[in-house]
Amino acid sequence: MDLTWLSANPGLSLLSLLVIAFAVILLSKWIRYIPNNRVGIVEKLISGKGSVKTGLIALGGEAGFQPQLLRGGWHFLTPFQYRIHKMPLVTIPQGKIGYVFARDGKDLPSSQALASNARGADFQDVLAFIQGGGEKGPQRQILREGMYAINLVQFVVLTEDQVYYLPLDKSEVETFQKMSAIIAERGGWRPVIIKGTDDAVGIVTVHDGPSLASGEIIASTVGEDPHQAATYHNNFQDADKFLAAGGQRGRQYQVLVEGTYYINRLFATVELIPKTVVDVGTVGVVVSYTGAKGADISGLDYRHGELVTMGQRGVWSDPLLPGKYAFNTYAGKVLMVPTTNFILKWSKGEVGSHKFDENLTEVSLITKDAFEPSLPLSVVVHIDYRKAPLVIQRFGDIKKLVEQTLDPMVSAYFKNIGQTRTLIQLIQDRSAIQEQSGTQMKEKFAQYNLELQEVLIGTPTSGAPGGQIEQILVQLRSRQIADEQVETYGRQQSAAVKERELREAEARAKQQTLLTESAIGIEVQSNQGKAEYAKAQQQAAQIQTLAGAEAEKVRLMGEGEAKRIKVMAEAQAEQAARVGIAQAMAIEEQVRAYGGPQFQLVQQVMNRFAEAIEKSQVDVVPKIHMGGGDKGGGSLIESLLGLLLSEKAGQLAGVVPTAANPEAEALKAALRQNLTK
Repeated sequence: MDLTWLSANPGLSLLSLLVIAFAVILLSKWIRYIPNNRVGIVEKLISGKGSVKTGLIALGGEAGFQPQLLRGGWHFLTPFQYRIHKMPLVTIPQGKIGYVFARDGKDLPSSQALASNARGADFQDVLAFIQGGGEKGPQRQILREGMYAINLVQFVVLTEDQVYYLPLDKSEVETFQKMSAIIAERGGWRPVIIKGTDDAVGIVTVHDGPSLASGEIIASTVGEDPHQAATYHNNFQDADKFLAAGGQRGRQYQVLVEGTYYINRLFATVELIPKTVVDVGTVGVVVSYTGAKGADISGLDYRHGELVTMGQRGVWSDPLLPGKYAFNTYAGKVLMVPTTNFILKWSKGEVGSHKFDENLTEVSLITKDAFEPSLPLSVVVHIDYRKAPLVIQRFGDIKKLVEQTLDPMVSAYFKNIGQTRTLIQLIQDRSAIQEQSGTQMKEKFAQYNLELQEVLIGTPTSGAPGGQIEQILVQLRSRQIADEQVETYGRQQSAAVKERELREAEARAKQQTLLTESAIGIEVQSNQGKAEYAKAQQQAAQIQTLAGAEAEKVRLMGEGEAKRIKVMAEAQAEQAARVGIAQAMAIEEQVRAYGGPQFQLVQQVMNRFAEAIEKSQVDVVPKIHMGGGDKGGGSLIESLLGLLLSEKAGQLAGVVPTAANPEAEALKAALRQNLTK
C-alpha cells in the first residue's frame, strides 16, 4: 500500500483503510493482465461439472487445464476459481525446426512410432486437435520458423535453444532430454541441404510406418508413377501423405537431389553419398538388388545368367553411359567396364592403369630342348559397350574375368606353343608366334564377349641374371654380330669394286678430256707451225739478203781494218824495237853504273821483298828471336839480308861475274843496230 497516499489523507479511519485494501485484493483476483509477448494457460480450480475424467485437458468445462489460452491484455476471472500460468510464445528461428510432443490425445497404435497428423492438426488449437483425433506423443508434423501461441500444457515444443513446456512431472524432463539428444544426433534442428557443389544424393531411411515385406531390403517408390512419387509426399516432408500413399519403414529407393528439405528427423534420416560418375571411356553395368522379378531377355542360347530391363531385379540389359547419376547404391551397384582398349600384362611388377592384371606374372614355359624360360606377355583387349552387361553377368566383374578365365587360358596356350619349339626357335620365331597367337586367340576371346586387339610377346628370361638363357642370348648376339660383319665386309668389297670402276671411269673421262684437248692442241700447233714456217722462210730470205750485205760490209771493213792493223803493227813493232834497244842500252849502262848484274838482282829482290812485307803485314821486328852458330844470334830478316848481300846471291842467280858476257854483248849489238835504223 502506498503510505504517501495515506499521509495525504489523514481523515481516513483504519476501517476505511481495511476496506480499501480488501477491495484492491479482491479486484486483483477478478482482473488478470497478460503481456503481449506471453500467453496465459488457464487452470480451473473449482467447477460444478467436477474434474476431468480422462486425459489432461478439460474439454467440457471441468476442473483442470483448459484448452483455451489467454492472449495479451486484461482478463476478468472469478476469484479463487482460476489459476493463470503465464508462458512465453514459442519462437522458431529462421532456418531451424521445432518438434512437438503432445501430452494428451488418442493413444498411438502399435504400428506407429510418431503421432499422425493426417487430419491437419493445428497445434495452436488444442480443442480442435483433440476432437479431430489428434494422437499423443511425438508428432510427425514439425514447426517451421516463426512465433506460435501454443498451450504448453498440451504440447511440449523442443527447439535447439530451449524446451517450451509447463512442468508437470519431474520424470518428463528426462524424456524430453532424450528426444533432444536424438534430434541433435541426427542433425534435426536444421533442414537437409544438398548443395550442387556437393555432387551428392540423399539416401532416406524412414523410421515410421509399416515394415518391409520378408525378403525385401529396400522400400520401393510409392505412387503409381515412380517419376512423380515426390509429389505425393513432397520428398518425405509430409510424413502422413507418404504413409498414406503406401510408404514403408526402412531405407527408401527414392533419393534426394540438390535442394533444401524440412524433414522430421524423428520420422526419417538422410545420409549423403556421392553421385555415381561414369567416366568417358567406360560404361556402368547396373546390378539391381530390388525391383520386380523380370523375364530373361538374354536368349535361350545364353545360359550364364539373366538379363532384365531397367528397374527390375538383376543385371540391367542397358548400361549407364558416361555421365552423373543419382543412383541409390543401397538398391544396387554399378560396375564400371572400360570401353577403351586396355592392356593386360603378364609381367611381375608391371600393372596397368585399371589394375586388372595386378596378380598376373610371366608365363612359365618348358621348351622342346628342356629349357624353362619365363615369357612376358601383353594382351590388348576391348569390350563392346553393348556387350558389357553380358560380361558382368557371366563373370561378376572384369578382374574375376582376368584372373579366373583369361589367365589360365592364355598361360595354357603359350605353354603348348613352348613345347613345340626350342628356345632359339622361340626367340627367333617371335613375330610368327605373335601373329599366329593373335589370330587363334581371337576366337577364344570372342566366346567370352571380348575383342582381342593384339598380342605382344616379350623376350624370354630365366628369371636369374647370368642364367643359361642369357648365355644363349649372348651366343646368338655374337653369331648375329659375326653375320653382320660378314655382310658388312661383303658390302665393303662390293663398294670397293664399284669404287674402282668409278675411278676408272672418272680417269677415262678425265683422259678423254686431255686427249681431246691434245688433239685440238696438235691441230692448233700445226697451224701455228705452218704460220711460223712461212714466217721463218720470209725471215730467212730477209736474213740471207741482210747477211750477204753484212758479209760484204764485213769483208770490206776487214780488208780496211787489216790494212790499218798492218800499218799500225809495223809502226808499233818498229817503235817497240827502237824502245827496246834504247832500254837495253840504258839498262846496260845502269848495270855498269851500279856494279853490274849482281847489284841489279839484289835491288829487284829487295823491291819484291818490301812489297811482300807490306801485303802480308809481317812485323819487321820479330817476336821470336832466332839464334845460330857460335858467333851470336840475329833476326831472320837480318840473316836474309846478309845472304842477299853476299856474293852467294850471284851464285844463286846463276850469273857468273865475269869481265866479258857474250850474250850481253850480242844483245847490245842488236839494240844498237835497231836504234841506228
